[in-house]
Amino acid sequence: MKTSEIIAQARERSEAVSRVSELMAQARGSAHALDRSVEVTVDALGSLKRLWLAPGLADADPGRVSALVLDVVRVAMTEAAQDCFNRVGLLLGEDAARLVEEMSGVPAPARAVDDDPGMTVEEFQRLRAERLGERRFPAAPPPVASVPEEDEDQYWADFDPASLRSDR
Repeated sequence: MKTSEIIAQARERSEAVSRVSELMAQARGSAHALDRSVEVTVDALGSLKRLWLAPGLADADPGRVSALVLDVVRVAMTEAAQDCFNRVGLLLGEDAARLVEEMSGVPAPARAVDDDPGMTVEEFQRLRAERLGERRFPAAPPPVASVPEEDEDQYWADFDPASLRSDR
């Protein structure tokens, strides 16, 4: 790599890094209490952008209401932080986003140790099939080579592309 290319790359990175605070201000996180009595939207810098309280909370214990609001704000802040990491990752690349995590000492919420990893594609497909009461895939599909040539057109006519697995 030439020196001029390295300098150009450094300038691009510098400009991108200067946009991080702008991205943080654009990043948003929203959350609500399970009973929908509190709804909150915050940005990644910690600014409260929207707070909605159900009218019924006017008569509730102020200590309970404030604790509930703070819990909802924490969840919204986690969402805003992840939105920020997503935006930084798109702008600077995944390596730079990881560098931000290392510098701050705080992992992106999606990489947090206690984050629920969700379910695998296979588990999702199995549960979906159980829920719908269907079995889309035969236990042992016939190998393509075993289909006689004269039946090949019929074999492909019956082929359902929706049966292909997709990770997207």
